Amino acid sequence: MTRGIIQRARLAASGDGGYALAVVIGIGLVMIIMIAASLSITTSGVTRADTDQDRIGAEAAAYAGVAEYQSRLSNDSTYQKFGNPASVFTVATGSRVSLPTGALTNPAFGLSASGSWADVPTGDATVPPTASFRYEVDNSSYDRSGVVKIRSTGRVGNVTRTVVADLKQEGFINFLFLTDFETADPDLAGGTNCARYLWATPTRGTDCDTINFLAVDTFNGPVHSNDQMTVCGSTFNGAVTSSSTKRPNYTRPSGCGSARGQFGSGPLYHSVVPMPPTNAEMKKETRNDLSDDVPRPGCLYTGPTTITLLASGKMNVVSPYTKFTRTASTKAGASKPAECGTPGTASGSLGSVGGAEINVLDYNLIFVQNVPTASSDPNYWGTADPQNFTCNNRGSSSEGWSFGSGSTFTRYPLTNETIPSTSASDAPAYGCKDGDAYVKGQLDGALTIAAENYVYVTGNITYVDTAESILGLVGNNAVWVWNPMNGSTSLIGDRGRTINAALLSVAHTFMVQNHDKGSSNRGTLTINGAIAQKYRGTVSTSASGATSPSTGYAKNYNYDKRLLVTAPPKFLSPVSTTYGVTQFANVPAAFKPDGS
Repeated sequence: MTRGIIQRARLAASGDGGYALAVVIGIGLVMIIMIAASLSITTSGVTRADTDQDRIGAEAAAYAGVAEYQSRLSNDSTYQKFGNPASVFTVATGSRVSLPTGALTNPAFGLSASGSWADVPTGDATVPPTASFRYEVDNSSYDRSGVVKIRSTGRVGNVTRTVVADLKQEGFINFLFLTDFETADPDLAGGTNCARYLWATPTRGTDCDTINFLAVDTFNGPVHSNDQMTVCGSTFNGAVTSSSTKRPNYTRPSGCGSARGQFGSGPLYHSVVPMPPTNAEMKKETRNDLSDDVPRPGCLYTGPTTITLLASGKMNVVSPYTKFTRTASTKAGASKPAECGTPGTASGSLGSVGGAEINVLDYNLIFVQNVPTASSDPNYWGTADPQNFTCNNRGSSSEGWSFGSGSTFTRYPLTNETIPSTSASDAPAYGCKDGDAYVKGQLDGALTIAAENYVYVTGNITYVDTAESILGLVGNNAVWVWNPMNGSTSLIGDRGRTINAALLSVAHTFMVQNHDKGSSNRGTLTINGAIAQKYRGTVSTSASGATSPSTGYAKNYNYDKRLLVTAPPKFLSPVSTTYGVTQFANVPAAFKPDGS
């Protein structure tokens, strides 16, 4: 086009003189300006496209940072303690972190213009990385809700983008009902090699008592079994998963008649959710000498302990064997802070007949331990018993205890109570020196109660505020719904039981005491929360084809959907787990491209 203009200008110069030349030159200048403008627009478009690509790449790098941190947490559940303590994001939330050193050094914890960034791998060793990220950690709510917040910034070229993500462990409480083995607890029902999956090789013993999902059972929430489920007409109003590799991955036993399982979805495959061997790790949360790992210690109680939750935001705790409520690596380091209640028998103390009324340990944990047998332990008693405490039938299957007198008199078993058939001399129902927690009441707060032996739910447990209050109950052995009987007659006379909590029996089962006793059923057992157990526990018996149980309780199990995004404080996690993102948000860039 430019060449044509110049040629026409030359022709015009021979006939039209200077005027024609001036006109043509003017037109040419206009055309050149237009071409220059066009080139400018094209160049600007290329620049804008590059910038847009960098923005997209920087945001992707920020998400890559979240994924990389997720991986680190999944490989090391304690990784949330690491971070850069100089980060504004970390400091503002009151988080306590430290930088990993040596082989654990992480470039993603860099700050400022001179700080490091972690590269996003290209997948090709010959191609240098062009994207990088760094992140900051907020672990201030981790011990309260199990959630870690991360602010991740991605960088590509001269562009940075930042996202904030909430990460939560995927564990037991992701399910309304989770069972490791679909058989009765062999310690209670007998059987050999019962801790084996029905789908695996070798399979469990033929004398193990496999428990069916019955037609009277309804589950309003997700259900998972590490084993192969045996289903006879139950209704599952939620996703159902199993770790069975067989097809079909559940069994329909004979004798079901026309009844068939009704599944919301599934059963689909889900990997095994592994149980830890014990809940001993939770006891560490009451140590006062581990400030890095346990910045907010809970309270330790010793021996049989009754805990009555009060709607006022307080709780009444009776724990006669307790001498110290926090321990350390040395006996001299043990302490007894007022927030846990004062040990001893003075009025208002833990060992007094009226117990201690204290504030709920909001967003914290209580651990009830067995009475120690080592004289080096600060809570050691030897052969002595506390004041006002009596051990009855010591060493027998009918062992029990009583405490107090008059209107404050408490005893287990009750007067005329038939000793539960599950009781044995080496595992009595109400051991005098066992770490048993007896719990009931109305909770205003967030709390986890764990026991070295049993947890007994001795009455209704409800929330003052169903949006804010949350409870975890963790028994190393069984979690019992207390149901004392004199033969076939109930000794407490009520009907129905409501439990708002996340329930976990680590080594045994969640079960109704005396579920097979009585001339009629005991009403409905309503669970609003989650249940996880090593072995299937029974809550009732039913006649073939019946629509309601003959003894025990009918089930009304409902998942607390809050457990998808939060957890009771310091709740126990599986042996291995992954972290899921419960929330993402784009926020203003935390760093400039130069790192400042």
